[in-house]
Amino acid sequence: MSTSATPRVSIVTGGALGIGGATSARLAAGGDLVVLNDIDGEAAERRRAEIEAAGGRCVTVVGDIVEDDTVKRVTETALEAGNGRVDVLVNNVGDFRPAAKSFLESTPEQWQRLYELNLLHVFKLTHAVLPTMLEQGKGSIVNNSTVEAFRGIPAHAVYSAFNAGVSAFTKSLAVAVGNQGVRVNAIAPDLANTEQTPAAWMLRDYDPGLMHTWVPMARFGEPEDYASVIAFLASDDAAFVTGHTIPVDGGTLAASGWFARADGLGWTNRPRRT
Repeated sequence: MSTSATPRVSIVTGGALGIGGATSARLAAGGDLVVLNDIDGEAAERRRAEIEAAGGRCVTVVGDIVEDDTVKRVTETALEAGNGRVDVLVNNVGDFRPAAKSFLESTPEQWQRLYELNLLHVFKLTHAVLPTMLEQGKGSIVNNSTVEAFRGIPAHAVYSAFNAGVSAFTKSLAVAVGNQGVRVNAIAPDLANTEQTPAAWMLRDYDPGLMHTWVPMARFGEPEDYASVIAFLASDDAAFVTGHTIPVDGGTLAASGWFARADGLGWTNRPRRT
């Protein structure tokens, strides 16, 4: 948490909706000046207005974070807003789409977009912001990976591979910059009830009454569940935590398993409605 006189400057990509939106609100509520990037300009403005109505501070940078111009504008806006400081970077953007029915039916064009959405922008924005953190001798980077980086996920091998890269990058960069005051961590979400992956969509054709049989905590995660862990990792409460990817999944990774459906029509990790 920062004071009103000297707020932390925190960048959140994909910071308007879902996990990113909840993270922007959480960090702003703690006193941070949030630099909110999102490709959806209307959603970004709504989130900014909500943050300011609650007494927080927020500036928006609209654009696709995979693009070099957006990376440049986000970095410059943060440095200007913070008088040369950037304290927290949350690389939140990621998506399993564009998706294909199988790896063999996927295309190089899809692989490239998945690379940009899940891994390349993490490299780009971190590369742009890290020199400032190293110069000031302090900073926290929190990346967004997925539990699918740690288990097999049928039909999404490329998505899984790039997110495994996010977690490997997190670990390796943490080792490289830890003695210079910069911490690097990640979260690995599952079952996030957001606009991107609504619970109703994830539960289609499945019996919600059986959720306890495949999610130890027997519920979906809400955006605030993930934002609270990001806020912790970005805070001084996590001052001795670096190089880790924290699953935020209600226990699904601990109890995980993908199973071939008895009817031969693909795979499931959820019981079907009877």
